Amino acid sequence: MAEDIKAKLENYRTAPFDARFPNQNQTRNCWANYVDYHRCQKALTAKGADISPCEWYSRVYKSLCPVAWVNIYPFLLS
Repeated sequence: MAEDIKAKLENYRTAPFDARFPNQNQTRNCWANYVDYHRCQKALTAKGADISPCEWYSRVYKSLCPVAWVNIYPFLLS
């Protein structure tokens, strides 16, 4: 499974189609991937596991969300 994730990350270009968000407005898709990234990071950190699988969500939300949102969020959450 780890090899599959690494292969996907290497071939990553932009966010893939997600059937849950079929419309042109991708705001909810951005938010869902942002939340999933932080949930994944928190869960794997609590288990003491490697958080590299969470990078998928990070790349997706960074490609979907406006740059201003991506730059502001870390300051709001710290």
